[in-house]
Amino acid sequence: MISVFVYGTLLVGESNHHVVSPYLLEVQPGAIFGRLYDVGPYPALVLTDNEHKVEGEWIEVTEEGLAAMDILETYYSPGHADNEYERIWVKDAILEKQGWVYCYPNPRGLPAISGSSWKSHLHNKKA
Repeated sequence: MISVFVYGTLLVGESNHHVVSPYLLEVQPGAIFGRLYDVGPYPALVLTDNEHKVEGEWIEVTEEGLAAMDILETYYSPGHADNEYERIWVKDAILEKQGWVYCYPNPRGLPAISGSSWKSHLHNKKA
């Protein structure tokens, strides 16, 4: 099993959950320290030191599931020039849990999301 923290379109019920659902072994709510930014149809996460918490889910997937997420997140290998996201090892802000997360190294001028949840942000965008 491989643990991955998801916070956007890979969440249960969101638009890209189908990418991981065939490989999904377990889901658990969680939070990590970071800040969400609005890329339009999906969020970007920038890691921070205890400033903000991002709500999401810890998912347990097979190696095939991680490979499918790498493709979706345009992640080739550590530090690869064509990566959209980097895959970084993180710890949960509250739980005794750790694993991978896909994040941006910096906000790239994107607008910050005021809350800690992509689902709440989407709901407010649609309202």
